[in-house]
Amino acid sequence: MLEARSLSFRYSDKGPWIFREVSVRAEAGQVLAVLGPNARGKTTMLKCLAGIARPVSGSVESDGGVGYVPQSHAVVFSFSVLDIVLMGRARAVKIYSTPTSRDRAAARDALRRVGIAHLADRDYTGLSGGERQLVLIARALVSDCGTIVLDEPAAALDLRNQARVLTVLRALAEDGMAVVMTTHHPDHALHAAERSMLMVDADDQRIGPTRELLTGALLSEMYGVPIVTADVRTPSATRRLTVPDFGRGIS
Repeated sequence: MLEARSLSFRYSDKGPWIFREVSVRAEAGQVLAVLGPNARGKTTMLKCLAGIARPVSGSVESDGGVGYVPQSHAVVFSFSVLDIVLMGRARAVKIYSTPTSRDRAAARDALRRVGIAHLADRDYTGLSGGERQLVLIARALVSDCGTIVLDEPAAALDLRNQARVLTVLRALAEDGMAVVMTTHHPDHALHAAERSMLMVDADDQRIGPTRELLTGALLSEMYGVPIVTADVRTPSATRRLTVPDFGRGIS
């Protein structure tokens, strides 16, 4: 479980508020999706939840540690996939020490958990975008976190890798973790998240069950583009999709 109470953030004492008085709870066993237009504070909110950024006011409490997965990750040197995941054990490795066999076993277990154990000895820089994202999720998991927060985990991925990442996140929630993710795709939230938060503006955040909250009317208001929703039958289930009307022109 992770709970934020009355979080407020701005970059300077006289600067505009990015968000104010936000209270939200991520439950164990569930996915919480955070949506909103660019520059509405989604990444900043995520960093506050993960303890990377300090809010001006408010508090964050969690049961167990919080693992953080950034939107993008670049390395200067060539590392194996296993070494990248082992970096997530930094808090458990004593100063001037090296990872133990137990740390390596934990890293390999995390790779198995996200379905890429076969990549352990591969060069991280040679992986596809989807594979890299799964490696970063494994790196967060190996820190023994109870909550994992991810900044646009399916951004810039092809459809197959979007499906891989979302499937892993659903599996982590079903294993009892609390999962928080930002996304620009309402369809991802509708597919993976029980609850969602819409960051409409600094003083307007709306939280609720995903299928009730992500209506065409509210999404149209938030994004400033006409959006309709439709239920579509696929081979596995009936899914609700969002369809923006790009043909009407946006001023």
